[in-house]
Amino acid sequence: MFNIAREVPLLNVQRELGGSIGEFAGWLTAMDYGNPVEEHLATRTSVSVFDVSHMGRYVIRGGSTFKFLQRLVSKDLSGVERGSMSGPVLLMNEEARIKDDIMLYKVDEDLWLAVVNAPNVVKDREWMLAWRDRWGYTDVEVEDVTLKSTLVSIQGPKAAEVMEGLGFSNAKDLKILEFIYKAEVLGKETLLVSHSGWTGEEVRSYGFEVWTDVNHGGEILRKSVALGARPAGLIARDSLRLEMGYTLIGEDTGEDVNPIEARYWLPLTLEKEECVGCPKLREIYEEGVSRIRVGLKLRKGVRSIPRHGSGIYAGGRLVGRVTSGVFSPCLNSGIGMGYVDVNHAYIGSRLDLEIRGARQKAKIVDFPFI
Repeated sequence: MFNIAREVPLLNVQRELGGSIGEFAGWLTAMDYGNPVEEHLATRTSVSVFDVSHMGRYVIRGGSTFKFLQRLVSKDLSGVERGSMSGPVLLMNEEARIKDDIMLYKVDEDLWLAVVNAPNVVKDREWMLAWRDRWGYTDVEVEDVTLKSTLVSIQGPKAAEVMEGLGFSNAKDLKILEFIYKAEVLGKETLLVSHSGWTGEEVRSYGFEVWTDVNHGGEILRKSVALGARPAGLIARDSLRLEMGYTLIGEDTGEDVNPIEARYWLPLTLEKEECVGCPKLREIYEEGVSRIRVGLKLRKGVRSIPRHGSGIYAGGRLVGRVTSGVFSPCLNSGIGMGYVDVNHAYIGSRLDLEIRGARQKAKIVDFPFI
């Protein structure tokens, strides 16, 4: 049986704006708008707008919601205030392997919102419901609203100016990882406007996300472009996240990886004793790991790109594998990341990458690349 890719709700608007449509994680969405490098650089230096509606969106409600989420995810949620995001947090299996990294938004004790990664829109909800039923939190509802909502992301140093142009007057007052529930944008009520982003500009220029209904999302996407934001697609999104060393589920992390070897500390509260995977996570932390995620940087001007699955060698010995790579417009070189045996993971040293049947020297570096 063939799996038919689903269309993101704003696919027609993406096409209207010149988007080149392709498939990612089972979704048809814009890969680029003519020039991914210029889209990347616009995000770093000015402002761009991404339709990231391929990301899954849930509304989680019910009297036991906080208790349920606290037992489910890797981070302690007890200090999260209303109007604040807790993210990323991990969904782990019982062996502390990574199922997904997600963002949680606390509207109230009994009402939380979640954004999950595109490959896991169905699977994450099934995972949540299985644990809900196992623990007996029958009052908790996990509603998937992905296909009847949109998520538009405005990124770059001038993101706040575009948000103000959209009529969101609180743009420069909203702190990092805060959101406004039912905020007004373009004169209409949204579900939320949040201030986070994933492209790694300086704190003062982190991006904004607008979660709203489909028609309104289309209006926001068009108006953002009219206000000067460059439309950008998933190719630029990938190169931007890689320059910062951010992982991608299904490429750099997944159920064959634990957070310790991934060096994914941000979503963890190691002292947390009760969550799915927490006891095993503590055990792994105390015992140590045999491989570790590192950054890989080719020489300046080398346009070769490290590819997923390519071997990493110390002389004739295979010591690791590349998980993802890209050509960095800001560094003018190929960069990537991968997992290397801890006995060879020396920051500053060089290893050989296998790229298109040849070997290329790569320097082991820490994140971010820029």
